[in-house]
Amino acid sequence: PEAALPLYHSFCERLSADCGAPVAVGRFGADMRVESINDGPVTILIDSRARE
Repeated sequence: PEAALPLYHSFCERLSADCGAPVAVGRFGADMRVESINDGPVTILIDSRARE
């Protein structure tokens, strides 16, 4: 985490500069929930809890 945090911030800053728009960021290393709306002909669902 010590080395990764500055890389994360650098990446976010570079992405924002390249896009020309602000980039929303979360807390590095946090367990975050995201919501996704699928807009395409195929949806693939991977359940990481179902280990076989």
